[in-house]
Amino acid sequence: MKIGTKEFDFSKNTYVMGILNLTPDSFSDGGRWNTLDAACMHVQQMMEEGADVIDVGGESTRPGHEKISDEEEMDRILPVIEALKRRFDVPLSVDTYKSRTAREAILAGADMVNDIWGLKYDPAMAGVIADSGVCCCLMHNRENLQYQDFMQDVMTDLRQSIELAQKAGIPEQKILLDPGIGFAKTFEQNLKVVRCLEQFHALGYPMLLGTSRKSMIGMALELPVDERLEGTLVTTVFAVLAHYAFVRVHDIKENVRAIRMAQAVLHTNI
Repeated sequence: MKIGTKEFDFSKNTYVMGILNLTPDSFSDGGRWNTLDAACMHVQQMMEEGADVIDVGGESTRPGHEKISDEEEMDRILPVIEALKRRFDVPLSVDTYKSRTAREAILAGADMVNDIWGLKYDPAMAGVIADSGVCCCLMHNRENLQYQDFMQDVMTDLRQSIELAQKAGIPEQKILLDPGIGFAKTFEQNLKVVRCLEQFHALGYPMLLGTSRKSMIGMALELPVDERLEGTLVTTVFAVLAHYAFVRVHDIKENVRAIRMAQAVLHTNI
């Protein structure tokens, strides 16, 4: 897969998507990077520690978050995307479910759209992605927890997102999928998704896992958000063992090391 100017080989590699939250209210690091200089310094650090893609978000999507207008979201992210494109040679993803924001972010330099609603929130989103030629990550999400057969229903929901992408003309080689840890799932259901990561390969697309510092880890370990690194690393190793293309994380250095170690074990020739 080519994202921006970079080629990614998923046959033996799990790559790192670094999280850049430009929000005052993100569950984990709200307000830390929402000035231009702070954002650029943080991206430089993430790149030095091994981030392969940077995911830029301007609206918190934590449980109970307050939605903001397109204008406010764009005011937060567009100057940063433009500045990052000028300063760094790194693929940029925009974390948004709104087509207007996505369109403007792509014009500003974004190479990927990371849609937490898998093209289902905004009917215009699929067309924006298709017309622009950028890649997309389609995450599992839904408005209710009324599952009949949990894993099969999640797979069916993702197939619906794939169908929307195909109908809009998004090329197959530009699609990633995300099983959506922390979205429309109970604690136990989130754990089951991590245990069953390999099942999602039946959908036929590269997969991304986003668990970093999430409540699933906090509930399992009974730890606050700033003490969830070790739990995140465990899920990252699960992702490597399941041959996932990306993990989306806050703590770059530690996750890169965990990936390298897991890959060394997985791919040894002895």
